[in-house]
Amino acid sequence: MKLGVVTEFDAAHSLPGYQGKCAHMHGHTYQVEIVLEGEVGADGFVMDFYQIKRLVAEALQDLDHSCLNHILPNPTAESIAQLIADRLKRNLKGTAIRLFSLKLWEGKNKWVMID
Repeated sequence: MKLGVVTEFDAAHSLPGYQGKCAHMHGHTYQVEIVLEGEVGADGFVMDFYQIKRLVAEALQDLDHSCLNHILPNPTAESIAQLIADRLKRNLKGTAIRLFSLKLWEGKNKWVMID
């Protein structure tokens, strides 16, 4: 069974070596959609939404209201999504739950997806 959560965070970044406006420091409201997959346990849950929200908050903690260039050398939407996915996968290790997909919107109309 699949279940998911959507959350947002705000951050600034610039794209080193990029020819265009995004070479300059600017900010976005990022929206993250996380879909997990697993079997329903004896307790009736794949995973409690409260636990999922905690895992996601932990993965995003240092990204929210930060300069992403201090965390990633080239903070493209692709590299930000991969960082979040890697953190979630690490935190899910040892459980029967797996990250099915992650979609990261950079602003309103642009997104990248890992599946």
